[in-house]
Amino acid sequence: MNNNLRYALAAARLSTTDVAAALTVDPKTVSRWLNGRIPYPRHRYAIADLLQVDEGDLWPETTPRHRVLADGVQGIYPHRWAVPQPTWRNLFSAARQEIGILAYSALFLAEDAAVLRILTERATAGVKVRILLGDPEGPEVATRGTDEGIGAEVMAARVKNALTLCRPLLDAPDVEIRLHHTVLYNSIYRADDQLLVNTHAYGTPAANAPVMHLTHSDEQGPAATYLSSFNRTWTTARPHSK
Repeated sequence: MNNNLRYALAAARLSTTDVAAALTVDPKTVSRWLNGRIPYPRHRYAIADLLQVDEGDLWPETTPRHRVLADGVQGIYPHRWAVPQPTWRNLFSAARQEIGILAYSALFLAEDAAVLRILTERATAGVKVRILLGDPEGPEVATRGTDEGIGAEVMAARVKNALTLCRPLLDAPDVEIRLHHTVLYNSIYRADDQLLVNTHAYGTPAANAPVMHLTHSDEQGPAATYLSSFNRTWTTARPHSK
């Protein structure tokens, strides 16, 4: 299934019929693309042009996406939804010492059963797992919901849903969940020295904001700044239990 294409169509408010009409193809062909079939190049170009996105955002496997931009910066995805789903799973699967998640809800991960299974497996193998989510009753979560245009109540509900889905993780050793009251300028997803940092932008849902892939190599690199931010948030957050 091509979730990148599916999300892009939803963001553009286009249906399979709309795309089929624009490209003069059968709607069943568009459905096959959504289910994972890669279109011919001419159709990929046409769809990217129609949706006003880069071809590589929709089919990352067709173009080289990662190159080292600077010391510690491995690459940048234009949107969180453009990060291939296996990338998240591979990130956490590779952890041998520590996994850290700092977000308001991280519901897109909590809804991924494979990610929850990986976190449980890694914790059972001795990896420390620290998860920081926004306090659903706090003003920071409410403000973020308003900023994103989804409303305070919806944002709080997303956090509560994520906490419910993550509840089984607390049965595993070395897993701790805390609730923070921090105004986040970014969400951080860490596995040892590898980080995916989802920047936040006013009025823009986190799924539409860019993601940086960073490697922590020294205390002066960009990754060190985000790891410090994570640790400071952790020390001020309150534990969450079942």
